[in-house]
Amino acid sequence: MTITVEDYTYRYGGDDRDDGTGVPAVDGVSLTVDDGEFLVLAGPNGSGKTTLVRGFNGLFTPDSGTVRVNGTPIDEDPVAARSSVGMVFQNPRDGFVAATVGADVAFGPENLGLDREVIDRRVTDALDAVRMAGRRAERIDELSGGERERVAIAGALAMDPDHLVLDEPFTGLDWAARRSVLARLEALRDDGVSVVVVTHDLRDVAALAHRIVALADGAVALDAADPAPDTLRDLGVRPP
Repeated sequence: MTITVEDYTYRYGGDDRDDGTGVPAVDGVSLTVDDGEFLVLAGPNGSGKTTLVRGFNGLFTPDSGTVRVNGTPIDEDPVAARSSVGMVFQNPRDGFVAATVGADVAFGPENLGLDREVIDRRVTDALDAVRMAGRRAERIDELSGGERERVAIAGALAMDPDHLVLDEPFTGLDWAARRSVLARLEALRDDGVSVVVVTHDLRDVAALAHRIVALADGAVALDAADPAPDTLRDLGVRPP
């Protein structure tokens, strides 16, 4: 179970992205996320992190290059890619599809056609993991920013994905919520789920990471298991 990216390039702007006149947000990136690997994709704002990971399940289509999920190019089976790669957006509002906590977390499993008993169990487990148990009936628009982030993470967990991608997932979370989410991510990694965390701050996730990949100006500037703090600072990344 892998995500394999080969020579991924994505441009913004220009008269036509395909004519090569746009500005590359991601420029020729290649990397593989292995089964059960915890990878941190680091870099400052504007380095291309979000643009890259939105290609992992076909939300963005590259101008050139390929992305394969579990060996299959995403353009050949985008539904399978989006079922296999759970995505938690930097702004939780981007991913909500229902008015209440329970309905939103259940939406993905329902679309998989699962039995109601299985759906209910997944929703319960996912909400427990983010310390939102017993809050299914609450309206999402009445939650705090941190609570919305936790619901978004629960929605991705309920899909039981092969790969979980989280874009700045700890923004707005208090320490107790961060600790709960980190424990869940560690358990998923140990169960063979690959986890990709997008961040500019390694303090929460460095201890869990097998590897840190840092982007600069849309290209891979660092790929290491234990990079030096000064190297990270030079790339605009806060070290642990």
